[in-house]
Amino acid sequence: MTKLILGSRNKKKLREMLDLLGDLKLELSDLSPYPHAPEVAETAGTFVGNATLKAVTLAPALNAWVIGEDSGLVVPALNGDPGVDSALYAGTHGDDAGNNAKLLAELAKLPPGTDRAAYYVSTAVLADPTGKVVATAEGRSHGVIVDALRGAGGFGYDPLFLVPEYDKTFGELPPEVKQRMSHRAKAFAQLRPALERIAASC
Repeated sequence: MTKLILGSRNKKKLREMLDLLGDLKLELSDLSPYPHAPEVAETAGTFVGNATLKAVTLAPALNAWVIGEDSGLVVPALNGDPGVDSALYAGTHGDDAGNNAKLLAELAKLPPGTDRAAYYVSTAVLADPTGKVVATAEGRSHGVIVDALRGAGGFGYDPLFLVPEYDKTFGELPPEVKQRMSHRAKAFAQLRPALERIAASC
């Protein structure tokens, strides 16, 4: 069975990929089984640039199909922050509590009534085992940043990201509802035709 590797060690991202693509006849994993996989510095300055760096570096190193994915939260009122630095907004990579606290603190500095609209971005890049980019996709989810954490589900900024049509944050919504509308689900859905072709050629 053909291997498809998510270029990440984030177990929550892997769980989302398994939920979205687990029906395909592909051997899905993240980087955990590959301790010697190169560390890819996210230095491109854009979501698509970082995702591409991961895909084209890891695919030939592992001799496998790789999805490089980069995602984050964009708040226009904060000039696009946290943006590509979403995971280390407060200074430590993956510090969800610190990142959420900093986001609320930065928004609190703005004038009352400031638009708190925000959107999540997920960019996914599929590279073949030679490192050639085969497909690129971007998904977005639009919402509003609330003024206090709501819900214990999801990860990252999910407890602050309100989805207006449900009047609930991603942290409050059941996983299966989030999966249908998340930025990552939208990006992976765009990659699906290419992945189906890979699975069919096994």
